[in-house]
Amino acid sequence: MASSFEPQPPGKKYVAIAGNIGAGKSSLTKVLSDYFKWQAFYERVDDNPYLADFYNEMRRWSFNLQVFFLSSRFKHQREIENAPHSVVQDRSIYEDAEIFARNLYEMSLMSERDYNNYTELFSIMTSYLRPPNLLVYLRATVPTLVDHIQQRGREYENTIRIEYLQRLSELYEDWIERYDLGPKLIVDVDELDFVNDVEDRREIIARIDSRLFGLFPDE
Repeated sequence: MASSFEPQPPGKKYVAIAGNIGAGKSSLTKVLSDYFKWQAFYERVDDNPYLADFYNEMRRWSFNLQVFFLSSRFKHQREIENAPHSVVQDRSIYEDAEIFARNLYEMSLMSERDYNNYTELFSIMTSYLRPPNLLVYLRATVPTLVDHIQQRGREYENTIRIEYLQRLSELYEDWIERYDLGPKLIVDVDELDFVNDVEDRREIIARIDSRLFGLFPDE
């Protein structure tokens, strides 16, 4: 698939950070951006016009929210592909369909009509996009996710249910097992506290550096 795209500028890398709510995607995005001097693309959360409404009334706002995320992420993807330098992205576009929209549909919080409409739009959009050079998946247990969510204190996240996080985690595990668009690296966040522990931060940076720039980067 990648052969149909225009060649990337020499040395350019595109790394996407994937993971459940509270896994540490934004934090790792900043760590990598600061260390490698890459441009960071963050998920639109604080200025998202649907997010608070969604958490209060998921069935009503599910389709609106997912289309907003898809549109925002597609715009980021085009900017990423046109950028002459390396970039790191907070959450990949693939998670929107594989995890969040799928979960809403399976929970009957998105109608079949809306879900089919959404997935068709997603398929068309992603057919024009280049996958990341490396997908970094942050694996975390639900207690760790809850702890991180509480620490950052976003008011609209107070209504997130444990069951909802658990369902997302299960879908993430299913998706990462099937992901075959390019190289992937799985990081156990329960074991590596790259936010607060300097040695853990160095460890995860070293792993990513090895996968991108080592002798056998695609293995």
